[in-house]
Amino acid sequence: MEPLVQKILVIGGNGFVGSAVCRLALARGFQVTSISSSGRPYTTPKGHSPAWTSKVDWQKADALQPKTYKHLLPGTTAVVHTLGTLLEDARYKAALSKGDIGALIRVAVDSMTKGGNPLEEKSKRGGYDELNRDAALHVCEAFMSSAPDTPLPHPRAFVYVSAEDIFRPFIPARYIESKREAELGIERMMLENPAFRSVFVRPSLIYHPHFRPLTSPVAALLDLSASLHTKVPQAVPTPSGVLRTLAGLSSRPTPASLVSPSPLDSVANALTIPPIHVDHVAEAICIAADNARGDVSGVVDVREMRRLIGWTQKGQGGVGSPSLGSS
Repeated sequence: MEPLVQKILVIGGNGFVGSAVCRLALARGFQVTSISSSGRPYTTPKGHSPAWTSKVDWQKADALQPKTYKHLLPGTTAVVHTLGTLLEDARYKAALSKGDIGALIRVAVDSMTKGGNPLEEKSKRGGYDELNRDAALHVCEAFMSSAPDTPLPHPRAFVYVSAEDIFRPFIPARYIESKREAELGIERMMLENPAFRSVFVRPSLIYHPHFRPLTSPVAALLDLSASLHTKVPQAVPTPSGVLRTLAGLSSRPTPASLVSPSPLDSVANALTIPPIHVDHVAEAICIAADNARGDVSGVVDVREMRRLIGWTQKGQGGVGSPSLGSS
């Protein structure tokens, strides 16, 4: 029997996480197609096109319009959805790439303080609901409506890049709420369809020392915090423990709530969940997307990502340690 040819479709493959997925998927022998609104190949912040980009089939399509990409789905063994936004003001991506901390602070402050008509915000293209939730639901529905060109031994994977709740109150709560709503919608779609499996990858702060230089010092501090928290005896109060206690006293979750109502819980998460290199996120995604890995499903957090990629074998040197393909 001929070996199965893995063919993955990456939604947003020319972005920060998507490009790492494309590169590492190629290294694993997958055939890779990417769709994005521009259809342009990935380029580094300095405008270079790495050699691997010539091996990806770059397609222009709109994730919210299945007719623009549904012809690609029958030949796909897995879909990886990396499309999303941390801030609705897209200027933050340029600021991160350039290492412009002043511009990043201005964008973050604008996002926290701006007002506006709620109806206008809801209808605005490129907002949290559209990019973080609706696009994923449209792609998932179209994927589940397609049939594979050849019989597959295991369910086809839909891998959704979600997030840990670590950014509030600096990032609007709607960011993580829209991510959780997408997870719930995808899970409901797949409840009674054994031909598919859903994977929700939840990274913490994703860093890269060269392509996102501003993330490295923050990642180093958070990595230190997470490490120290693991070493504190259980009976000794920790900053995260104090924050969670205060969160419990100040608010109560409602039955319909998908995330904690208190941003203090989010800060506590940030202090205890270590950051993760973009290549490690991408490697875990590629493992989850492998048709032979039917054992990978549901929520994949940082701990599970580390297990999947063999973290103990790679070494645990922290943020400054070498990681595969980080050049």
